[in-house]
Amino acid sequence: MSYDATNVFAKILRGEIPCKKIYENNDVLAFYDINPKAKIHALVITKGMYTDFQDFMEHSSDKEISDFFRSILTVVNMLGLKENGYRLVMNTGKNSGQEVPHLHAHILGGEPLTTHTL
Repeated sequence: MSYDATNVFAKILRGEIPCKKIYENNDVLAFYDINPKAKIHALVITKGMYTDFQDFMEHSSDKEISDFFRSILTVVNMLGLKENGYRLVMNTGKNSGQEVPHLHAHILGGEPLTTHTL
């Protein structure tokens, strides 16, 4: 799958679509999901043009990888999810249910989650 610069996350990164930002640095943007599947549902996206986890791990720098995963933890802590737990989800490819072809992680929490959440 090649990167599609017209995907919704690319448009958010370019400022063409607004988001409710939680956190941002040079490599990552985190914001609330517009269609939440839990009381707290945040998305963490890379600013690099990577389609999914496989693409990211094969083509990104060690700094981008470290920053992406450390940023997820930063957002978890900012949202106060550490004590009671949370779910991390990254879908990769069409069979996984990945809807946007841009690397992103879902952070879900703030309530007990069922096995069917996301």
